[in-house]
Amino acid sequence: MSCIGHWVNNEAFPGASGNTAPVTNPATGEVTREVALADVRDARVVIDAAAAALPAWRDTSLAKRTAIMFRFRELLNQHKDELAGIITSEHGKVLSDALGEVTRGQEVVEFACGIPHLLKGGFSENASTEVDVLSVRQPVGVVGIIAPFNFPAMVPMWFFPIAIAAGNTVVLKPSEKDPSAALWLSELWAQAGLPAGVFNVLQGDKTAVDELLCHRAVKAISFVGSTPIAQYVYATGTANGKRVQALGGAKNHAVVLPDADLDLAADAMVNAGFGSAGERCMAISAVVAVGDIADELVLKIAERAKSIKIGDGTRGCDMGPLVTAAHRNRVASYIDQAEQDGAAVVFDGRQVSPDGSEDGFWLGPTVIDRVSTDMSCYTDEIFGPVLSVLRVESYDEALELINSNPYGNGTAIFTNDGGAARRFHNEVEVGMVGINVPIPVPMAYYSFGGWKNSLFGDTHAHGTEGVHFFTRGKVVTSRWLNPSHGGINLGFPQTS
Repeated sequence: MSCIGHWVNNEAFPGASGNTAPVTNPATGEVTREVALADVRDARVVIDAAAAALPAWRDTSLAKRTAIMFRFRELLNQHKDELAGIITSEHGKVLSDALGEVTRGQEVVEFACGIPHLLKGGFSENASTEVDVLSVRQPVGVVGIIAPFNFPAMVPMWFFPIAIAAGNTVVLKPSEKDPSAALWLSELWAQAGLPAGVFNVLQGDKTAVDELLCHRAVKAISFVGSTPIAQYVYATGTANGKRVQALGGAKNHAVVLPDADLDLAADAMVNAGFGSAGERCMAISAVVAVGDIADELVLKIAERAKSIKIGDGTRGCDMGPLVTAAHRNRVASYIDQAEQDGAAVVFDGRQVSPDGSEDGFWLGPTVIDRVSTDMSCYTDEIFGPVLSVLRVESYDEALELINSNPYGNGTAIFTNDGGAARRFHNEVEVGMVGINVPIPVPMAYYSFGGWKNSLFGDTHAHGTEGVHFFTRGKVVTSRWLNPSHGGINLGFPQTS
């Protein structure tokens, strides 16, 4: 069985640890390949290569860096169907969803193609007499990117295009559950002409992560994953002197007001709750029905859930399997517990007839009504196709419910009342807000990130905040003396 290795200096690197983990096709349950798990020695080989490549890449002109970025963008556009197929084979999401993931990641590549404008500094002539002041932004150095399993292409592309365009070198640590997309992207960078050592891939588990967090050559860490791990990454990275942006978990609510178009809202809840089998940090997992619309709304959602075709992502189905058998069973356990807690399972995905192998990791769309805030199906981030419905009497109660939640990643409101919508986006304590839009992921020229326990660190992903994260500001004050200068003066410099 073939083994997926690391990528160093534009070449495959098998590593020396000998440790591996299985890579599984979730639609069949079949172990298709193995992935290398780095030990400390392997990790240091990869990180040292990035550090060695940094000086030359940092000093490469903006024009040359941008030209490579444009070539990478064109190659990605030409071959994105191939990448989508790789994602489906290891993650399980349907091909259309995988292609959408690649396309959203490509938006950040296109944003990074404008890096010359984004890195422009400022200049003040004669800030003081014959003294000029200028500001520049310079790369931070070697950047570590620790990516989750749910978006093996898009999430890395939130970070590495900007990091590379700004003059940094990168070590990407993909999830060991779906590691092949990272190697595919590595080969594409080499085809685009990226110099050896600028983009590297380190396969592995906690050992690889810890080396990135502690190695003195790594200056910045970008992470996306669950909140407990995000807290660990942030605490460990910052304790070792690194700049860290750690995007954590979520419990995303959608408020449906009585005046909303319930058909539109029901469509949106199904799309946002069950797309990618609910394995999205921006998935709507909690529907907050306001007033007397709950019965009708739940009925409409359940009717739509029944129409979703579950199966192998290569067969034109609507929703694929979950990523592993263990994760599938974990998600199902939340449905079991909700029943025991007294919630009503209106549509049950535990028993499903998929269009695919019986050994796949299947769990169908599930709608749970009459959920209370103390139930585990509400308090925990399930990360599966489970939609919980909470009933409240008023807008104020809905707002309080959301603002009391420890997460603040994404939220949405469905209403035809402009005043209510404006009040909601002003008052809700969440980083990304949708108005009649269920998944408010911003375009690449805005920045992605939540509030509260959904983000550790001060900087969001991509957009201008991403540029600032991967660069450091420097201010230069200069005076070019003329022959008639006044000679030695040991007094404190004064602006005049």
